Amino acid sequence: MTKLYDLHPDARVGKDVTISNFTTIYEDVEIGDGTWIGPNVTIFPGARIGKNCKIFPGSVISAVPQDLKFAGEYTTVEIGDNNVIRECCTINRGTSASGKTVIGNNNLLMAYVHVAHDCVVGDNCVFANNATLAGHIIVGDYVILGGKTAIIQFVHIGSHVITQGGALIDKDIPPFVKAARYPIQYAGVNSLGLQRRGFSRESIENITDIYRYIFQKGLTITHAVEEVKERYGHTDEGKQVLSFIGSANTGLMRGYTGR
Repeated sequence: MTKLYDLHPDARVGKDVTISNFTTIYEDVEIGDGTWIGPNVTIFPGARIGKNCKIFPGSVISAVPQDLKFAGEYTTVEIGDNNVIRECCTINRGTSASGKTVIGNNNLLMAYVHVAHDCVVGDNCVFANNATLAGHIIVGDYVILGGKTAIIQFVHIGSHVITQGGALIDKDIPPFVKAARYPIQYAGVNSLGLQRRGFSRESIENITDIYRYIFQKGLTITHAVEEVKERYGHTDEGKQVLSFIGSANTGLMRGYTGR
C-alpha cells in the first residue's frame, strides 16, 4: 500500500506506531511505541511524544511559539504517555524562558485546545473544547477545565481544580476547589471529584474548613494563612494549600461574593 504521509528520515519512531495519510513529521521528532497519529497532523521539530498516545486530525504539535521575543532558540515539547489529543489542538514548543513545554500522562485535550509556550501540565487532566492556555502557565494533576476556559500567562492552577465553562482566569487557583464567575472566584470545594479519587471524608472536611478561613470568613489572606497553619498545618491538605499560597504567582482568586 502506498504511503501518503511525509516522515523525515531523522525522526525516531517506536514500534507499532500508526501514521495516517497526509500527516507530516519533521526531523528531530521522537514518537513512543503504540502511538496513533491521525490524518492531516503536523509534528514539527522538537516534539517528544510518549507511548500509546492518540493524536487526531488537524492537530499541530511543536510549532514555534507565538511570542515576539522568540529568536529561534532550540526548544522542545515533551508529551508523556497515554494522552489523547483531539482534533485541531495546537501545542507550541518552549522559549528560552524554560526551554520546553510539558504535558504529563493520561490527559485528554478535547478539540481546539491550545497550549502555549513554556506551559507545564500535570497528569490525568481534562481540557474541554476550546480551552486556551497562554504562556508560562502551570497546571496540576486532575484538573478539569470547562469548555472555552481562557487563562492568561503565568497563572498557576492547583491539582483537583474544576473550572466553569467560559471562565476567564487571571489569578492563581489553589488546589481542590471549584472556580467560576467573572472575575474568577471561589465556588466551593470540588468534593465530588475528590470522592471519586479516593479522598477520605476527613480529608474533604479538612479542605472545606481550610477554605472557609481563606475565602469565606472575611479574613485577610495573611490572617487566614495564620489560622490555617495553626489548625491544619500538620495535615497533608493544609501543607498543600499553604505551599500553593506561599508560591502564588499572580495573586489568589477572590472568595465568593454572590455576584
